[in-house]
Amino acid sequence: MRADARRNRERIVASALDLFAARGCAVSMDDIARAAGLGVGTLYRHFPDRRALVEEIAVSALVRFRDRIAEVRERDVPRWDVLALAVEHCAGEPFALIKSLAGDGPAPPERLEIQAEVDSLLEKLAAEAQEEGAVRSDIGPAEVVEIISMAVCRPGARAGDPVTRVVLDGLRARP
Repeated sequence: MRADARRNRERIVASALDLFAARGCAVSMDDIARAAGLGVGTLYRHFPDRRALVEEIAVSALVRFRDRIAEVRERDVPRWDVLALAVEHCAGEPFALIKSLAGDGPAPPERLEIQAEVDSLLEKLAAEAQEEGAVRSDIGPAEVVEIISMAVCRPGARAGDPVTRVVLDGLRARP
């Protein structure tokens, strides 16, 4: 892809994220093109419809998340700290918005593949935290991931909000 085309695509995605976050799902493709400083034809050359744009945003967010957690997981830090960082990172991503926008219809294979990688990485992380004694052992790693997902993939989720704090407190192993 040419450099200018790549920059246009990045501007479209960034503008769409900003507008979706500010105004919700009702943002038009025309509004996104205008916010990106591009013509609507340029937007449609990159993304034939809203779903394609949302899927691009979803894949991008998942890749960033996967790479960040994999990078931190390589360090010699307690697994609870890595899990807490994962929650903090997730809360900063537009996962609730992506869920609501992409919820209809089947997910494309690329997103499913990356989602499976992320889930596997988080399950390994949860299992390691359980082995360290930091996460309750009466909940399986897959359930830990599902619980965390419910906390951070909701509108208004933040790393330090009451719901997220209670969820993390509930996952901690008790001495």
